[in-house]
Amino acid sequence: MTDYAVQLKGVGKAYRHFTLDDVDLDLPSGSIMGLIGTNGAGKSTTIRILMGMVRQDRGSVTVLDRSMPQYEAEVKAEIGYVSEDLRLYKAETIAWHMGFIESIFPDWDSAYARELVRRFDLKTEQKVKGLSHGQRVKAALLLALARRPRLLVLDEPTTGLDPVARHEVLSALIEVLADERRTVLFSSQNTTDVEQISDRVTFIDGGRIIDSADKEDYLDRWRRLRLDIPAGVVLPPLPGLLGLRGSGRVTVATVDRFDERTIALIEASGACVNAVDRMTLEEIFVANVQNRRETVAA
Repeated sequence: MTDYAVQLKGVGKAYRHFTLDDVDLDLPSGSIMGLIGTNGAGKSTTIRILMGMVRQDRGSVTVLDRSMPQYEAEVKAEIGYVSEDLRLYKAETIAWHMGFIESIFPDWDSAYARELVRRFDLKTEQKVKGLSHGQRVKAALLLALARRPRLLVLDEPTTGLDPVARHEVLSALIEVLADERRTVLFSSQNTTDVEQISDRVTFIDGGRIIDSADKEDYLDRWRRLRLDIPAGVVLPPLPGLLGLRGSGRVTVATVDRFDERTIALIEASGACVNAVDRMTLEEIFVANVQNRRETVAA
């Protein structure tokens, strides 16, 4: 039986210009899930609901085996949270922040905190106002991780970082997460970041979850096929066909349930498969979103 750190069932929240609509989300304990969506897709709203910052209009939210927001205080004590807009005290040092968090959370691990300072290449005597954006993100991660939380929630933590700083932050985070089995929810609009760090992926668009699966499953079953379709040849129904672009000798088919039978079906119709290309997570996300929007528009 699967143990879940987070379960959202039929969760909805209506605002004047946005609605989170019947969200179902299961995050197995010990997994790292990337929540991918464009700006305004509903990522932060979903996270605020599971954190108890916002009360859902309908549906149930269970985090670490307790209902939210009824048990918000208990649950938050076991969650490490880092967001793009998390603020530290500019006039205080990293060491001051470490002492402050230690005074609040009894599970603070001082030895582990010192190890993270070394790994993140931070200077504890440095004041926050003198840190770069990347260093501030690392400091926030240090303060969250050293509490040894059961669940780590990262809401767009790399937003605004330049490419070098983003690489440094992600490399350091990947190294730390590799040490032990942690449950992580990592939201981002940057699919490259998610692809590096996650083992499960969920796509959200327009306030709805449009797909959720194991990352390797996505990468294994999605393909872009480059076809040559002679005049008069009609393709048969293809399993998982999401779209055809072009025509004739320059036809591109996108499928989300590819296997060798797909090629056999195409060639049996008289068409030719010129190439079978794997798709990146970004290409899969875009194809998924486009297919959903075209379906809704129809």
